[in-house]
Amino acid sequence: MRKILQTKRENIKNKTEFFSIISNIINNETVKRMKEYRQHCDTSCYEHCLYVAYYSYVIAKKLKLDYVSTARAAMLHDLFLYDWRKKYAKSKTHELHAFVHPKIALKNALMLFNLNEIEQEIILKHMWPVTISFPKYKETYVVTFMDKYSAIKETYMYIKSKLERNTFYRYAYIFFSLVVIKI
Repeated sequence: MRKILQTKRENIKNKTEFFSIISNIINNETVKRMKEYRQHCDTSCYEHCLYVAYYSYVIAKKLKLDYVSTARAAMLHDLFLYDWRKKYAKSKTHELHAFVHPKIALKNALMLFNLNEIEQEIILKHMWPVTISFPKYKETYVVTFMDKYSAIKETYMYIKSKLERNTFYRYAYIFFSLVVIKI
């Protein structure tokens, strides 16, 4: 019981510290506009960045890395402010967004905030290995892997919610559950 209470206190402390680190970023009007654009399925760009930023912060802190730069850069890593599904819909490579948006996000972030070298690299190389050149900082790898994990999770949760609303899926799930229970 003591361990659970200690973990809860630590989580509250982490969230308080995290939001104090990124407060000037999340209160910026341009950053708030990220809520208008979808990132993966029905997750907004803002929600995606907030998720990546928080868990990257937690991991970087546990690994004794620069968790302040990690949190700040992760919150800005997708600051591109356009619907990439529409912008590249007519291009031959729909995936072009994956190659260009880190540069756009960095340019936008630099117009709004003073960023250190680590923060700039995290934003620029968060799409590694697509961006080909290897990251220089461990913090960049943390954000890169959290970004990939988040994208997979957001897509999975979207597909799962769609399937759960499907009547056939619900009946198949009930049938499968009954079969498993009997075994």
